Amino acid sequence: MDNKNIFLWTLYDFANSIVSIVFFLYFSQWLVIDRGVADFWYNMIFAVGSVLLLLTAPVLGSIADKTGRQQNYFNRITVLSFACFLAVSLIALFFSQKVFLAALFFLLANYLYQFSFVFYNAFLYRIAPPERWGRVSGLGIGANYLGQVVGLLITLPLAGGTIYLIGEVGRAQTFLPATILFFVLALPMILYFKLPKQENLEHRINLKEEYRSQWRKFKELISDKNMKLFLLAFFFFNDAIITLMNNFPIYLQNVFGVSDKLKTTLLGGALITSIFGAILSGFIIDRMGLKKSLLVVIGVWVIFLPILGLNTNFNIFMVLCILMGFLFGAIWTVTRAVMTALTPKEKLNFGFSFYTLAERTSTLVGPLFWGLITYIFIDLGPARYRIAVIVMAVFVAVGFYFVRKVQVGEVSITS
Repeated sequence: MDNKNIFLWTLYDFANSIVSIVFFLYFSQWLVIDRGVADFWYNMIFAVGSVLLLLTAPVLGSIADKTGRQQNYFNRITVLSFACFLAVSLIALFFSQKVFLAALFFLLANYLYQFSFVFYNAFLYRIAPPERWGRVSGLGIGANYLGQVVGLLITLPLAGGTIYLIGEVGRAQTFLPATILFFVLALPMILYFKLPKQENLEHRINLKEEYRSQWRKFKELISDKNMKLFLLAFFFFNDAIITLMNNFPIYLQNVFGVSDKLKTTLLGGALITSIFGAILSGFIIDRMGLKKSLLVVIGVWVIFLPILGLNTNFNIFMVLCILMGFLFGAIWTVTRAVMTALTPKEKLNFGFSFYTLAERTSTLVGPLFWGLITYIFIDLGPARYRIAVIVMAVFVAVGFYFVRKVQVGEVSITS
């Protein structure tokens, strides 16, 4: 294993999680609660980003496989993502009335942030041997959740008004520090991460031909029945999980009337258990096997979501939040390892473009359902959010059905 690359790869997951958790928690509330934008339009930000990914990620992933330029693309996308997050931060601080402009730059920032994972996830194949994919993936996810804890701790005094920097007071104060910290910690990956040289690379690419050939390449990718079933399953169960995550701060506010300080405490507790969930599940995957691990994690989600939605006791809800953290840590550790095992090595970036698309296209359908449910049942008040959570369980159950049919080549551990 390349320990230097593993460290840099893990550090990047730590870095990007700082900016993602701060914008996930505070930008959603800044837009919906502080600025009065409807839940539906907030969720449509993710839907439009999914369409952009659909139009660009597979093509650039395919080109990266042919040219070996995945590290170059990754670096440029990371810098552009930082620039867009910076733009959102400055608009929220100094031009808070420009709500549409802030939402537009957030859309681009989130799109680029997700795009980076097309290449980032594919790096796993090249930095660790197959028998270590589970635990290395777990280390990355664990670092991601640790970064989220750090992001919450750093920005809580800013959101609560204890510390004032510049510009508009309140939640807008959190965006700029998180953005700068993200870029500073991402720089080592950009500057020092080096992949082994690849042979038989192409140097001239016809972009028009690449677009024309996407459908053929996609059909070749999913000609493997297991890949097709896994991507279909991933679309459904990830749909529910990502949609719940994106709307969770709003759920806390509108269902239980939770303060920002208590929201941060709850999320911090969930993120700490996510770290343990990610790291422990990585070791369990390498011992138990990919298929069994995936079935167990998704099966628990199917049971968990209805319990979360039906519960009306806040004390029990706090306990459920902590347990949910473990499930968050486990689900993406195992799915990334499964995708790595299923994808041919010569198509890693192209394959992970569809893994990312399956993840983000789910934010085209999931938010649409969530937004429509909260709109149609608006007269029910907070109960409409509970209905939305229970509906998400149906998506997970459909994903579980397809996962049962997936066969994954397992790696035996003898040492």
